[in-house]
Amino acid sequence: MNKYWKNDNELFDFIRKELYTAVVGDIMDKMGFQHQFLPPQIRPLKENMNVVGRAMTVLEADCFEELTPNSQNALMNKPFGLMLEALDDIKPGEIYICSGSSPNYALMGELMLTRIKMCGGMGAVVNGYSRDTEGIYDVALPVFSYGPYAQDQAPRGKVIDYRVPIEMNGVRIKSGDIILGDIDGVCVVPQEAEEEVFMKALEKARGEKTVLKAIQDGMSAVDAWNKFGIM
Repeated sequence: MNKYWKNDNELFDFIRKELYTAVVGDIMDKMGFQHQFLPPQIRPLKENMNVVGRAMTVLEADCFEELTPNSQNALMNKPFGLMLEALDDIKPGEIYICSGSSPNYALMGELMLTRIKMCGGMGAVVNGYSRDTEGIYDVALPVFSYGPYAQDQAPRGKVIDYRVPIEMNGVRIKSGDIILGDIDGVCVVPQEAEEEVFMKALEKARGEKTVLKAIQDGMSAVDAWNKFGIM
């Protein structure tokens, strides 16, 4: 363990104070993790929303009616599939992150986010829309989505599993990976590389402040790059 954090709470606090998605993404590029940003359509509902935590992955699938009594799959006769169970399984420090369905309906709402908050969760990131926007603001947890759209998932989609690998436009996400989101997007830091990523990101973030000061003092871009190797 390093000198900056000893547990997840300290790590998340360190990230909030020192880091941001752009610098973390730059480091992952250098390390060979070059497909770690979620689709740019996934935005914070408010520009000042930031989120950091561990992924609790949720797999959604389209359906075409709310209940299908004659189905061979018991989940097809269960409203929302395993969504309620997934919400109840959120642990402190985790983010509800959902993908797998068509992005044509809301995958997050006020009641869902309230349950996440009561479980100690950090927020939600969904590959689709969110709804109950004013209520979400009142819950005061960050939500990243395609934006507000009230069409419900109930007759259109079901959660079919959770804590399993999911993907968003080719970005693979596993439960336990670290999710970092701000106004510039959402990136996924693989759990097996997190310490190296964040330590190198800290070095780069602090170096960028030095470069900024040099440019503000009149140094050219070429000279700044030649001296610091940061831009």
